[in-house]
Amino acid sequence: MASSEKVAIVTGAGTGIGKAVALALLGEGYAVVLAGRRKELLEAGALEGKSSGSRTLVVPTDVSDPASIRALFARTKEAFGRLDLLFNNAGTGAPAVPLEELTYEQWKTVVDTNLTGVFLCTQEAFKIMKSQEPRGGRIINNGSISAHAPRPNSAPYTATKHAITGLTKATALDGRKYDIACCQIDIGNAATDLASRMAAGVPQADGSVRPEPLMDVEHVAQAIVFMASMPLETNVQFMTIMATKMPFVGRG
Repeated sequence: MASSEKVAIVTGAGTGIGKAVALALLGEGYAVVLAGRRKELLEAGALEGKSSGSRTLVVPTDVSDPASIRALFARTKEAFGRLDLLFNNAGTGAPAVPLEELTYEQWKTVVDTNLTGVFLCTQEAFKIMKSQEPRGGRIINNGSISAHAPRPNSAPYTATKHAITGLTKATALDGRKYDIACCQIDIGNAATDLASRMAAGVPQADGSVRPEPLMDVEHVAQAIVFMASMPLETNVQFMTIMATKMPFVGRG
């Protein structure tokens, strides 16, 4: 491995924001480990990034499974010897049903993926980053506009994204002694397959259903590249990037 090559892990890298960020990091010369549940999508993304000349490693991973997470970081260390950047991106939601109708299993699935999975990935990243030379690294957590305000019928997702903000702050504090920086990006209405329904109309707080503006996911990827480009003594602690006209700032 070239001494100048930085190594990144991107979870949820098979589609959407994760894939866009993985490709952007490859374009910046990172070696990128693409982690996610669907191997074929990860391999397609890695193939798409081949033209950058950077190296990729595909590791099918379920972030709700602690053993799967341990295997991801072990394979990364074995392949590249270090870890400079972790983008905790993998996440899921529950069906948009009234709060009182959610099952325990639906709640637990979201918590296990969106919160516990991020914590366990962060733990494994700490173990590598604090022991390597040069020491340290950066962890970027994917929050959400839901880390600030909920959408209707989204209690599990909103609760976990609020919790990510607390985890980001705790990680930033506890990482100081190891030269590990931790930050959070809160994203609103990036144009991905998952968010395409926004253009057709989604429920609003007042009970209406209205279409919402979207933004190009590439802007999110470039924002991550910017956050990752900072030296470790500098941290973009929180960034909100959103479609300018989405109904977030203001009442309604």
